[in-house]
Formats: sequence, structure tokens, C-alpha cells
Amino acid sequence: HAHQPNDVIRKIVLTIDTMNPRVKNVEYAVRGPIVQRAMQIEKELREGLKKPFTEVIKANIGDAHAMGQQPITFFRQVLALCSYPELLNENMFPEDAKNRARRILHACGGGSVGAYSASQGIDCVRQDVACYIERRDGGVPCDPDNVYLTTGASDGIVTMLKLLVCGEGASRTGVMISIPQYPLYSAALAELGAVQVNYYLNEEKCWSMDLSELESSLAEARKHCNPKALCIINPGNPTGQVQSRQCIEDVIRFAAKERLFLMADEVYQDNVYAEGCQFHSFKKVLFELGPEYSDNVELASFHSTSKCYMGECGFRGGYMEVINMDAEVQAQLSKLVSVRLCPPVPGQALMDLVVNSPQPGEPSHITFMKERTATLSLLAEKAKLTEQILNTVPGITCNPVQGAMYSFPNISLPEKSIKEAKALGQAPDMFYCMNLLEETGICLVPGSGFGQKDGTYHFRMTILPPTDKLKILLAKVKEFHQKFTQQYS
Repeated sequence: HAHQPNDVIRKIVLTIDTMNPRVKNVEYAVRGPIVQRAMQIEKELREGLKKPFTEVIKANIGDAHAMGQQPITFFRQVLALCSYPELLNENMFPEDAKNRARRILHACGGGSVGAYSASQGIDCVRQDVACYIERRDGGVPCDPDNVYLTTGASDGIVTMLKLLVCGEGASRTGVMISIPQYPLYSAALAELGAVQVNYYLNEEKCWSMDLSELESSLAEARKHCNPKALCIINPGNPTGQVQSRQCIEDVIRFAAKERLFLMADEVYQDNVYAEGCQFHSFKKVLFELGPEYSDNVELASFHSTSKCYMGECGFRGGYMEVINMDAEVQAQLSKLVSVRLCPPVPGQALMDLVVNSPQPGEPSHITFMKERTATLSLLAEKAKLTEQILNTVPGITCNPVQGAMYSFPNISLPEKSIKEAKALGQAPDMFYCMNLLEETGICLVPGSGFGQKDGTYHFRMTILPPTDKLKILLAKVKEFHQKFTQQYS
């Protein structure tokens, strides 16, 4: 029995100083310090601590079901059948749901969603995705071999960024992202050690993209890195804008001229509410510009089961389509996804249902359409409500929520609160949101977590809470803002 001599002091291998420095640079505001405090407060409330409120209202994350959005019956029926095929022998499910389940199970190893699938995703699901894209884009052809099923859109986005990043110093890959942005982008770029190249959306023009801003941002970036890709989120997160067709055309021409790889994050494509707004996919516009563009511009676009009328974030389903990708690179992409084996099979099954939903004449069609329409029109109603009420508050201005599921209002903060925040080493809108949380139990994400023009302050708020709760939330925000402004004036 060997004993250790007393002078051997246990040295820890992995410390904050020896760990991967890039991981330390990663920040993700949507689940950041403010949310951690919100969870602590929830615990305190459960333990009977007295607060000026009875519950925490989380409007920080686009988690539809958690906020009370109902799942689509047909989707859950088919998923139930897939996970427990014995139910196919019962007569409690409509025939079209059973047929979808049989088709999916037939494509699974051993007829079980518990089996691995092909790394790129189940064949018949990719074919269905390709058909969906063709229908959506008015007949523009889609090759299932260019479709990769992914673990939510996030996984596809990170995989594409991995392929793009190389070089050192001034030749290091730069990636252009919109500010304000969804922090997945800044986090992934930090982890990969790529250079984040910011371009600012124009708040005065309803968060539209500004060509001159893209040009100056690119020219500036070329002095210190090698910008290779341009990311667009449409409809916008956190800003809720829907890009016009003209704007998308301009961006494609810009990418072609400057030789940039386009990444189009289109996960909110069914979430369009405003009159006169319409979703145009980058792929469709690219092909309408003719072969000079459609044969040359490299594009990856992303979609998911997590948003829109589905809101099924927990299933981690998604896809990406790549266009004009170099054949050798695409072989490398296929290799890269094979290391991770495959995306979750229930998520793939769900993605299949989204792109291949009940058709007219099928038993589930009427219910499905009713549920889908109800969910989307409720969101449209809440988008309008949010914008209207926030705009009645002196010191808050809110652009129309044209799409997606967030508003990103501009808040004017009193000088005194800005000084106090800086003394605490906090961003002024973080200080504001922390105060809001402590006093009202409302959890929002400060604009600084997404990026904003210097000297402007915002918060992001989801429009997902049930209407009655949303009204309470907005009234509380209004009251708090007025109180906060007085307190620090």
C-alpha cells in the first residue's frame, strides 16, 4: 500500500488560466447573468421570500412552448406514433398521421427512431425538404444532396463558420454580422477565434440594411482581417424587421461584387405580421437575378423547427441548404457532419412534418390549418400590441415588430443612472434590466447583449407571453420606466 509523501501537493490540470482562452471569450446574453438572477429569484419566491411581485415573467428567450404556445396536434400525434409504434394498431389517431409515421419509421434503421440515421439526415426527409424549398421559392430547383439536416439551425450555422475560418493575423477570416445580432454569432466567432466584423442596421429606417454601411464596414475590416462571409438574419432577431426584396437584391449584388460567402438565417420565415411585408428567401431572389448570380454566389441558408407556428425548440430540428459550394469543400462538410454521427432523429421527423404538413383532403388538414393560423394571428396581434403600448411610454420608442417574435425598443436613460451603472462596471441597460427584474420580476435582455450603436440603449423583449400576461408585463414596464426616470433625474 504505497502512501503519497506529504510534499506532493495536488496540482489541478485544468484551471481558469490553463483552459482554452477562446471559451473564456464566449458570451451568450440570452442566458446570461440576468437570467441566472431570475432563476435565483424564482427559487427565493418558492422558499417564501417576500417580493413586490408573485412570479417571474421570462420574456428573455424565444421559447414559445415555455410561454404557453400550444403544440400543433398533428406534429405531436406523428411523433407519438414514431416513438411508440404499438400505437399504430390503435384507432385513436387519424390515418394521415399514421401514414406519415409509417413512412418515417420505414426510413429508420430497424424501424426505430432510436437508431442512428445517415449523417446528412434521413434521405426521404431531405427529399421532402427539397420539395418544400421548391414550392416556397416558386419552382426554383433544389437538390436534396445540398440539404443537410441539423441539430436546430444553430448547429448548421456553427458548422458553416467552422468551414470558413482560417489564416492568422491580418489574413484571419472575418465574418460580417449585423448589429444588433443574435449572440450565437458572436459566441461562435469568439470560440473559433475568427474576427467579428460589425455592420449596423438602420434603426431610423425600421432596422433595414444599409448598403453604404456594409461598404464602409467591409473597407474598414479589410485593413486588419480577411472578410469572407456575410451573415443576415431575416426576419430579424432581435430587431423583428422583415427585409424588402430590393434590400435582399442589393445585398446579393454586394456579396457577388465583394466575393463574400452568404449565410442567410431564415428561421422566422413564417413569422411575418406587418401589412405590406413579405418573406423573400435569399435563394429565390438569387435565382431571380439570373445565372450571372445564381451560378456564382455561394449561399448557405438555415431553417428550424424551433420558431414560427411550431415553436418546438426542444426537439432540436433544422436544416441547411448549400448552394454553389465547391465540390471538394462539400465533401469536407460531409466528413465534418459524419463525426457527429447524426442530428436527433425525432427532430428530423419533426422537420419532415413541417415541410410536409397535412394537405387539403387529408383528415388532419382542417385542424392543422386552424391551429397554425390561430398561433400566427395571435402573434401578429401581440406584435402590434407590444409596439403600441411601448410607444405610449415617454422615453421609449419602438419600431414596428414586422416579423419574428421580439421587439427591440430604444430606451432613453437618465445621465445619473448611466453614471451609477458605470461605477458598478455594468452596461447602463444591464443596470436598467437588473433593476426591472428586482422590482417587477420581469426578465428582459439588455441591448448591450446584442450590440447597439454607442450611446444608445435598448432591451429585447419576446412577444410570446399569453395576451393577458403580456398586457400586465407591458403595463409594469411602463410604470417601471417612469419611476426609474424620476428616481435618477
